[in-house]
Amino acid sequence: MESVKNSLIEAVEQYTTWLDLDKGLSQHTVSAYRSDLIQFLDFIIRDEETSIQRWNEVSSKNLDQWLKHLGSKRLSRQSQSRKFTAVSTFSKYLLKEKLITKDFSEMSYRPKLDKKLPTALTSDEINALLSSARNHTNLGLRDYCIIELLYSGGLRVSELCHLKIEHMNLEAGFIRVFGKGSKERVVPLGHSIREALEAYLVQSRPSLVGERTDSTLFLGRLGKALSRKTIWHMIKKHADKAGIKKTVKPHSLRHTFATHLLEGGADLRSIQELLGHSDISTTQIYTNVQEARLQEEHNSFHPRKAD
Repeated sequence: MESVKNSLIEAVEQYTTWLDLDKGLSQHTVSAYRSDLIQFLDFIIRDEETSIQRWNEVSSKNLDQWLKHLGSKRLSRQSQSRKFTAVSTFSKYLLKEKLITKDFSEMSYRPKLDKKLPTALTSDEINALLSSARNHTNLGLRDYCIIELLYSGGLRVSELCHLKIEHMNLEAGFIRVFGKGSKERVVPLGHSIREALEAYLVQSRPSLVGERTDSTLFLGRLGKALSRKTIWHMIKKHADKAGIKKTVKPHSLRHTFATHLLEGGADLRSIQELLGHSDISTTQIYTNVQEARLQEEHNSFHPRKAD
């Protein structure tokens, strides 16, 4: 069994190298895909009803059985869907490379996700969050810039963590952001965040620079780039301080950015471009957020509201 696994895993290693070097995916994403594929591989070679020796012998039945197994383990729908994506994209890669003759995922169905509308903050909540962060300390100015940039630019937290000074053009009023798959997009900056970033670069960042600091924009106390976890804790701290009852995460600010743009009259295509979504269907969730909010307003205030 071990020799069979080693033979099959070779294609997995080729695929993950391709994801890293050719597709430019993050190490976190590549590692997650590799882990999912190894789990699938282990399942199919240990299945007593099959005797898989090559990837070309894998069928949609094998994938369906694995998905059923994941469901029996009470794995979340989101995790099941991610694992399906890992196997499906791997199967298409094998087909493209002529390592298999048929895509073994095309007859299987992605696990349905529970539709959860993203949490969006109100304008008052955003202002309270920003006010909580901004104070006269160097770290306070840094935190303010981070929250303002996540909200006013709609950045993913991973994109913010990787921002470099050379990615900014404050005079022209924009930053270059590198999203999923290293796709570049230009994000405009409003007057407020431009002023705050200028102040941060002059007043705060120099006090955080260490001997090995590179050109990363936002730094921690030791002069290193901030992690996503650190930013998550920082935002939670300021949300609690501001008295916001909702669960506020870095991605909540991205959702709020899109929701407020839509409410202000922006069209979906523009929002899609600003968010860096490759598919318009991903952006369309914000129309559901708006509809849900309108329904809530109607139920609360209309004389013929629902009981």
